[in-house]
Amino acid sequence: MSTNRQDDEEQTLTNRQGHPVSDNQNMRTVGSRGPATLENYHFIEKITHFDRERVPERVVHARGAGAHGYFEAYGTYGDEPISKYTRAKLFQQKGQKTPVFVRFSSVIHGGHSPETLRDPRGFATKFYTEDGNWDLVGNNLKIFFIRDAMKFPDMVHAFKPDPVTNVQDMERFFDFVSNTPEATHMITFLFSPWGIPANYRQMQGSGVNTYKWVNAEGQAVLVKYHWEPLQGIRNLTQHEAEQIQGKNFNHATQDLYEAIERGDFPAWELAVQIMEDGEHPELDFDPLDDTKLWDPDKFPMVPVGKMVLDQNPTNYFAEVEQAAFGTGVLVDGLDFSDDKMLQGRTLSYSDTQRYRVGSNYLQLPINAPKKNVATNQRDGQMAFYVDIAPGQNPHINYEPSSLNGLREAELGGKPHQPSYNASLVKQKIERTNDFGQAGDTFRKFEPWEREELIRNLGEALATCSPVIQQAMTANCTQADPEYGRLVAEAIKQAEAMSSHEGTPAAREGMELSEELGQRTDGY
Repeated sequence: MSTNRQDDEEQTLTNRQGHPVSDNQNMRTVGSRGPATLENYHFIEKITHFDRERVPERVVHARGAGAHGYFEAYGTYGDEPISKYTRAKLFQQKGQKTPVFVRFSSVIHGGHSPETLRDPRGFATKFYTEDGNWDLVGNNLKIFFIRDAMKFPDMVHAFKPDPVTNVQDMERFFDFVSNTPEATHMITFLFSPWGIPANYRQMQGSGVNTYKWVNAEGQAVLVKYHWEPLQGIRNLTQHEAEQIQGKNFNHATQDLYEAIERGDFPAWELAVQIMEDGEHPELDFDPLDDTKLWDPDKFPMVPVGKMVLDQNPTNYFAEVEQAAFGTGVLVDGLDFSDDKMLQGRTLSYSDTQRYRVGSNYLQLPINAPKKNVATNQRDGQMAFYVDIAPGQNPHINYEPSSLNGLREAELGGKPHQPSYNASLVKQKIERTNDFGQAGDTFRKFEPWEREELIRNLGEALATCSPVIQQAMTANCTQADPEYGRLVAEAIKQAEAMSSHEGTPAAREGMELSEELGQRTDGY
């Protein structure tokens, strides 16, 4: 066969075993809404390889800053005892404090990238509860680009630098986004001022995915988590971000550190939205879809506690860099929903930490729970100590045993037991409604936010091929006709100044590097 021939067989996507991949869009789930199943071979191979693509820097969320503090519970959900909805101990008593560590981050860019770049911001909180650790891992924006974890490696590949030029390319970015209609809502936020928070202290946070709360009777409700900064919210325009970047590309890290040092401790309220567990056919979207917002008028954001950050790390690497989070790290009274992104993240995040930090990453002080740990896990690279209980027979590293080994714990309440009656399928959810909320968000923006959104999209899309411009404009038009019209006009206005190699600003920066500076002789 000729090496130049590009026939259908050679262009067919396969996995590393050479198996043709007939569905690269959807995980295999029980019914279209989930849950996911463990034998998702293509997804597991794809996501675990993706987790190992960079050594040792995080593949995503590489640049970060962090701080210690505490979470103080209010003990209620509105006018009701919070125990009606969850038996999680950290929420039960008014005034109860739980130590926390928070890591803020950018998502796509590298470890030493400017903190002014347009990018979602990570907001990961580790609660050191009396029942062990709880990790609430999310972003500043309340939604995401995709709704199925199968697409996560593809998304990040498109957003990362070109594998040939090592330059981030808006054409690659929008090639993926324009072919992923559900991303339209996230793009509407990301290219507005919400895509560049002014700093970490004045930034919202969100768990993004849908979780569950479980009470003592085993009854569950769907929940969404939101961090609301008590310092207020501030975002930057592109021009403002460029002004800051010219002076300080570590501004957010420095701002957080110096605020805590001077005693100006940043604080956030944790607000929770609740929805009855179920499919909710009365809604025009699926409540498990992480590209959607829950309308706060229908599902109020109710404060359940406050977090204060009052202590800086003593060593950046030991605490901020080696901090390891996972969406599967829940305590009794908290549970998973069937959100397919959440279930995929739960495999991927902890798998990444075992690879990046090591199989014993939970023995590091920043990651270890602040309670007794007793497991039958042994050895592995960099084992620092043995997770043995006082008086435990050191010869017994298995369970069950009659020779003084570890015993199973008693249940904290009745187990939550969701039931399913659906076929095992690989398909998207039924109620996609990819553009409705994107249009709502566009219409709700302040005029200056809308102008900034259109300008940023126009300049970025002007560097893209016509087919990508047309697809992206069509997506925006479906969200709101004026949205699409303004984007199309902004592309035309920016095209005269742009080139395929980058946005007008990026191109101008490269050309200035050729003009500026003083010639000198060698030495």
